[in-house]
Amino acid sequence: MQLEFHQVDAFTDRAFAGNPAMVYRLDAWLSDQLMQQIAAEHNLSETAFLVREPPGWHIRWFTPTHEVPLCGHATLASAFVLFEKYAEKAEVIHFTGKSGPLSVSRENSRLVLDFPSMPPAEQGVTVEIERALGLEVVDVLSAAELLVVLESEQAVRDCKPDFAAIARLPWPGVIVTAKGDGERYDFVSRYFAPGIGINEDPVTGSTHCSLIPYWSARLNKFSLTGYQASARGGELFCRLEGERVKIGGHATLVASGALILS
Repeated sequence: MQLEFHQVDAFTDRAFAGNPAMVYRLDAWLSDQLMQQIAAEHNLSETAFLVREPPGWHIRWFTPTHEVPLCGHATLASAFVLFEKYAEKAEVIHFTGKSGPLSVSRENSRLVLDFPSMPPAEQGVTVEIERALGLEVVDVLSAAELLVVLESEQAVRDCKPDFAAIARLPWPGVIVTAKGDGERYDFVSRYFAPGIGINEDPVTGSTHCSLIPYWSARLNKFSLTGYQASARGGELFCRLEGERVKIGGHATLVASGALILS
């Protein structure tokens, strides 16, 4: 048996930047074990599997070691593949995942995720968190992930965390963020999730479910531009719309092929 795959760099308009995701459009579900093995074989931060289940598509996401409840960049990549490789005619693609209904629409050259807003709540600074990150922090909040506010964009870029210490924290991952230093970006972030097999994720759509409401309140803006300051880097065009967030970005196809299963 052969399974067709497509590798897409998400949140970028050029190859070898943004966040790579592998996408499989399946006729029927594979076993959980096999999907996890496939994700481990590709060894990207996320591999997405899609099955058409009316009224839309059921989507599941796997890191090399775990299935996760929500992933932004692999959802963006999946919509790109359906639009560009499988000639999906609808202007909006509807997905159902573990976190509920999601959609991706086309807005000119960008694809836009429609995800739930997850405003973070005050958590409080602890020595344990500061030691894990190796620096002083301004504030600590939490929602699905731990959100740590730093004093500057440079502090975000310079952060060198202790991955083993972060993996011991009782959250799937840690977001570090700060207000953008220049005119181009309203805020910057990075995301570390060694506990689920990703030391640093290049560009993370799902973390913006919390970053957007946080920075919208801090900056008194509903439309924001974010930058994830990983080595690959990626731009996210963000809007807060009530209890939903819109996360826009570009995508680029970098590889297609077939996985051969004996």
